Amino acid sequence: METQIGRGKTARRAYGIDEIALVPGNRTLDPSLADTKWRIGNIEREIPIIASAMDGVVDVRMAVLLSNLGALGVLNLEGIQTRYADPEPILDKIASVGKEEFVPLMQELYAESIKPELIEQRIREIKQQGGIAAVSATPALSSKYGAVVAKAGADLFFVQATVVSTAHLSPESIVPLDLAQFCQEMPIPVVLGNCVTYEVTLDLMKAGAAAVLVGIGPGAACTSRGVLGVGVPQATAIADCAAARDDYYQQTGKYIPVIADGGLITGGDICKCIACGADGVMIGSPFARASEAPGRGYHWGMATPSSVLPRGTRIRVGTTGTLEQILVGPAQLDDGTHNLLGALKTSMGTLGAKNLKEMQQVEVVIAPSLLTEGKVYQKAQQLGMGK
Repeated sequence: METQIGRGKTARRAYGIDEIALVPGNRTLDPSLADTKWRIGNIEREIPIIASAMDGVVDVRMAVLLSNLGALGVLNLEGIQTRYADPEPILDKIASVGKEEFVPLMQELYAESIKPELIEQRIREIKQQGGIAAVSATPALSSKYGAVVAKAGADLFFVQATVVSTAHLSPESIVPLDLAQFCQEMPIPVVLGNCVTYEVTLDLMKAGAAAVLVGIGPGAACTSRGVLGVGVPQATAIADCAAARDDYYQQTGKYIPVIADGGLITGGDICKCIACGADGVMIGSPFARASEAPGRGYHWGMATPSSVLPRGTRIRVGTTGTLEQILVGPAQLDDGTHNLLGALKTSMGTLGAKNLKEMQQVEVVIAPSLLTEGKVYQKAQQLGMGK
């Protein structure tokens, strides 16, 4: 249903994750019976949660720890880890500067060239410690480093940009990445993103994507919506892209996972994304709060460095616990940011969903007061949902 904004311009109402709620049905089950397994490419994971390819979130150590816990972490191939042989003093510097110094410092630090030998080294370090080596690059640099990534033995390649499409126009001097050709030539599964519409999701799946990332601008450190005015609220974006996945499956028999990426803080956010149709989620800031995270209690976007625009900001997220506490518990906080897997399993049990496919079918209602109704004391005392 469209609404007229003015003469000659109509708009469709879109909904964010905070505006919806999940409705229990006529069946419940013990959370221990909830099956959260999912598959991306040829890799099966117990936990449908991926750590974002951000320098404050994933380094070699975090990638290995996430793998051991049953999840997945993605290393940014255009970040600190592949520009500096010893990234530790660089990360210290990023965490130490004031707000006014952040943007120029990032422009300076990320002007250092990416070194192919460091790409190989980081991938091998993850593999040697038994981790899943998932890596990410923008379309512009994916073709340049694809062979290096494959040679090093990576398991997954994420081609990521704020917006990615199969119909990209470039200046005559630049040859755009042919996504279909790249997916076909890479010997490992290629994940493509980000997008927010049915049509682009379908195009990316036809191009050979092993999974599609959904989300433009909702991330905690992302400023795309403010700087560019671009984006679609996540609940609507996920539902539209999941519809494309289902139609593509009906047409081809190939099931391509849809991954909700950005703007997710609590276990409830993750549950609602899957209920809207996502197969998994990608999150950054919740993992940036882990004591093992490389960001020293700070979080910034993977697209932040730019010579012309501040494409993101650095936010202080603090350190609230270990990665294990955040991902699988036991929870030390009462605000839904610890034991994300436990929250998902408990929600599935409450809703009677035995697996993720059943979770995608639960009833959803529009509920703008969901997070505030009856929470006067929590808000006044800054506890739980009132923080």
